[in-house]
Amino acid sequence: MNVLILTGRFGMGHYSVASSLANDIQKSFDGVHITVQDIFEYSLRNHCNTLYGAYSFMINKGSRLYGMMYKCTENSRINTKLPFHNYFFSAFRQLISAVKPDIIISTLPFCSHMVSQYKKKYVCSVPLITCITDVSSHSEWIHPNTDIYLVASSSIRLALIRKGVKESSIYVNGIPVKEQFKQICRPQESNEKNLLIMGGGFGLLPKKKSFYEKINRLEGVKTTVITGNNKELFHKLYAKYENIEVIGFTDQVYRYMHKADLIISKPGGITLFETIFSELPILAFKPDLPQELKNAVFIKNNRIGEVLSQNEKNYIDEIVDLLYDDKKLFELKKNMRAIKNSIDTNAIEKALSSMQRRGAYA
Repeated sequence: MNVLILTGRFGMGHYSVASSLANDIQKSFDGVHITVQDIFEYSLRNHCNTLYGAYSFMINKGSRLYGMMYKCTENSRINTKLPFHNYFFSAFRQLISAVKPDIIISTLPFCSHMVSQYKKKYVCSVPLITCITDVSSHSEWIHPNTDIYLVASSSIRLALIRKGVKESSIYVNGIPVKEQFKQICRPQESNEKNLLIMGGGFGLLPKKKSFYEKINRLEGVKTTVITGNNKELFHKLYAKYENIEVIGFTDQVYRYMHKADLIISKPGGITLFETIFSELPILAFKPDLPQELKNAVFIKNNRIGEVLSQNEKNYIDEIVDLLYDDKKLFELKKNMRAIKNSIDTNAIEKALSSMQRRGAYA
């Protein structure tokens, strides 16, 4: 069986999910060959970094405009033509010819859109699985030639059904994370608290020096700050505070989650489920992006963490209130464990096996 997983590097979340799915499939099936492909890297070659740079600029400087566009299309039923569709179809056709996939999996709305339209235009019968990487039912993920949807929660499953997706084609699998996040190894009990602060791949974290000075002075607290690809912030903080360890980009976030008592982070979909599998209570920065707003609602509704106020002046008080409240932290962990136990971590295996039984691929 040849499996082609399509993704993109808008942040690192979509690519991380693609890698996690590849590992899950590899463990479940013998003789499987998996190709994980960034569709923009393949199609645009030397120009993909320009595209990703423009996206980063938009997220940093134009999040309001992005949010307006996202909200306006949330429940749209219009299946618009893919931008530059002939160009992407040509590149995709080459990829199909090279890989010869029996099944295609998408972890990016653009890829789901492209494959759906390609299947229609060229009467292509290769099954398409879309893995939604946020707690979202946005219409950008929903396309007519999709065979199976992998979704984060039962509430998203119901939302997709209300939008006309067949119930039998939806599997609740949470959001796939690396196996290491599922292998919890807590350090021995200590009077010292461990705080983890992350800002996603772009390192979107508080910039004010006073914030880190106050964090550094918290009694009995050791803090790790992961700045991601934000090199400016890394150099601004590195080796400046005796109680703060500063880490740049790392692919071993699970190590820091496993030793932390509380994480403060942007509520991205992948980060959210990494904390759930790690049973690590989350205190989320007030989100700007609409996907993250939905994730923040999920955090509050399921009582697995809290969301910081809009006013940065209140951050330290809110952090202190939760970090030193052992009873509250215990309750949040318990709720995370309940969510984790409700997730079908074998969903991708069942989805592929279901297609096999239906004769969707040989």
